[in-house]
Amino acid sequence: MGKNTKLSLGLDISTQSIKTVVLDIDRQTKVFEHSLDYCQDSRLNTFGIRKDDYILPPESDGEASQPPALFFAALDAIFADLKQGVSLQDIVVINNSSQQHGHVYLNKNAVTVFQRLLKGDSTSSDLVALLIDSLAHNRAPIWMTSNTTEQTEHIRRNVGGKEAAINLSGSDIPLRFTGPIIRRIARQFPDIYIRAEIIQLISSLVTAILTGNAKTPIDYGNACGMALMDYRRKKWSDTLIKATTEDLHGGGKALLEKLPSIVAPNKVVGKLALYFVKKYGFSPSCRIVAGSGDNPQSKVLMRGDLLSLGSSLVNMVSTDGKTFDMNGYANAMYDGLGRPFIFGCRTNGTIVWDRLRVLYGLKKGEHDPAEQALQQTPVGQYLVFWQPRDESFPPSGIIDMVRIGYEKPSLGADYAGLIETTLASVYYHSQGFTRETSQPLYVTGGAGSSREIIRRVAAIWNRPVVPLDEGGAALGAAIAGAHALLKPWQKLEFVKSRQPIQPRPEDVAAFHRPGGFLDIFVKEEAKLLI
Repeated sequence: MGKNTKLSLGLDISTQSIKTVVLDIDRQTKVFEHSLDYCQDSRLNTFGIRKDDYILPPESDGEASQPPALFFAALDAIFADLKQGVSLQDIVVINNSSQQHGHVYLNKNAVTVFQRLLKGDSTSSDLVALLIDSLAHNRAPIWMTSNTTEQTEHIRRNVGGKEAAINLSGSDIPLRFTGPIIRRIARQFPDIYIRAEIIQLISSLVTAILTGNAKTPIDYGNACGMALMDYRRKKWSDTLIKATTEDLHGGGKALLEKLPSIVAPNKVVGKLALYFVKKYGFSPSCRIVAGSGDNPQSKVLMRGDLLSLGSSLVNMVSTDGKTFDMNGYANAMYDGLGRPFIFGCRTNGTIVWDRLRVLYGLKKGEHDPAEQALQQTPVGQYLVFWQPRDESFPPSGIIDMVRIGYEKPSLGADYAGLIETTLASVYYHSQGFTRETSQPLYVTGGAGSSREIIRRVAAIWNRPVVPLDEGGAALGAAIAGAHALLKPWQKLEFVKSRQPIQPRPEDVAAFHRPGGFLDIFVKEEAKLLI
């Protein structure tokens, strides 16, 4: 890199991997991209997560968690690799995206333990060894959690019901949100809750590591996914805190003391800790941005409507900050630049599509046979309902695989049926906060590289679909990081889109005609959700 090169590094700590994207700020180009799969990388596959769903063996039905130590090790591993491909001295800012709702419980030693990263002799060790003593709980609950029905109902009831909950928090207290999970942990394991002096989201945990500050603030974009924040005021809500902590040790005061302060997602919160400067060669002046969740950082990529085809399917729609989905299916958020949007998140997303391919003997990442099967399968003919996990969009329980419209299973019929039924569910249940339009729908996420899947998206939404270049939430984080240093903001054009894919009239008819796929879907889903 040149003498005056300024690079922005975006990290994404997702369910299955850690990814990094590096941008040249002045040239507005992507200069490096790299990812590590937790189950395939030899430095990361020893922490006990299962290969089929990337979580620790659940301690109870509906519980989903990952080991915090995995996140520590993943940062060391990705920086070691990054050092081989990029001049880390040229990185002027680091920002992160992390799986939303996931959180970590830190103990009374955390402040002192994290400060070890500010000392030069810390480089003789690694992040796992340096930080493991800061944990109050060896599990980090993540977004797949679905065993909080009792807790969500308790909080919703105690804030005045569904409408009051939505108007206050922007959401109807979904199962996977952090507040209900904290309440469940506190009631099921009171010793863990009492021992925890700091509760960090995974995104703010990463920022805490990078700055050596265990009490680094949480951003208000990711805090939207906790059901603890007043959406409009962007502050912890006394009403939500009180409802969450009723009959818990220390009440609302204790939880407020455990929660860090709230800041904007693109606020610079410190400089990089000496551990990373000495060990990997970063500049000591490198700035650290607050960071946010994967959905807020993905939404940075585009002002218009964005469909993310990640592990979960997320439909993100830009709003005025005053619009809510009063059905309670979708959630109001702020993106990594602080702009309001609404998103509907279907938990049983592409991770279920992956499981179906495995049932047909395909390996993880082996997509070509499935893509060929889609090419040879008629559009809008098969329906497959399959929810291995409880769902919040729409709220519903586990559904074993149900085939409709055919009896003889095949890869083509099952794969097309599952994809089209999943997409139809996202489309149909988004109607409470979307509008019919001919404006492009932008698509990001790994499945967006499949032309056959994009073809079906275009037909179901009946809109042109514009796939975005790979990068996703890591790219969004890098862009937001660059923005954090450029005030007043410059217009940054990092996102590269491909040619729009227009909906085919015959495909649109298959889905939208009277008695067609969508009509059948609505009737059949209603039977299953009773």
